[in-house]
Amino acid sequence: MLYVVVGIILIILIYVFIMYNAFVRIDNKVEEAFSTMDIYLKKRWDLVPNLVETVKGYATYESQTLREITNLRKINYEALSYKERLNTSNKINAYIGKIMAIAENYPELKANNNFLKLSEELTNIENDIANARKYYNGCVRQFNNKVEMFPNSILAKIFGYTSKKWFEAKASERESVQVEL
Repeated sequence: MLYVVVGIILIILIYVFIMYNAFVRIDNKVEEAFSTMDIYLKKRWDLVPNLVETVKGYATYESQTLREITNLRKINYEALSYKERLNTSNKINAYIGKIMAIAENYPELKANNNFLKLSEELTNIENDIANARKYYNGCVRQFNNKVEMFPNSILAKIFGYTSKKWFEAKASERESVQVEL
């Protein structure tokens, strides 16, 4: 009888160790996915001022939008928290959409080599961000499944793991950008 009780306790302990390690492994994978996405967000963060400066010379009527982007860029990206980086990224997405819509109204801007180069670079970065978001959300899905499913949810609470936030497009990003001159 004693061997059965010791065996059951041993099996439970092994299960707890395995689950703890699984939580750590998946949590690290989510952090890695965010770091990958963060690299692309930072590249875009650094590219936006160049794009704004190029557009400024042509789109004098759009000074408010350009000023808002410039003010947003004054924030120290490195000092932002995980959540603030996601929120700031969403704001920049909206502004970039506006800049591209503005460019459509200025044929000479669209023909500018600097603008074309920056637009191409931005497109590549946006594609990288989209792929990184997919990877991040896939990792978050795995993590959240592990944390939320029974009996793992009990151990997750004991170890202090909670569900992670998805990287989602805001409702405003799903709408068409309207530019009126």
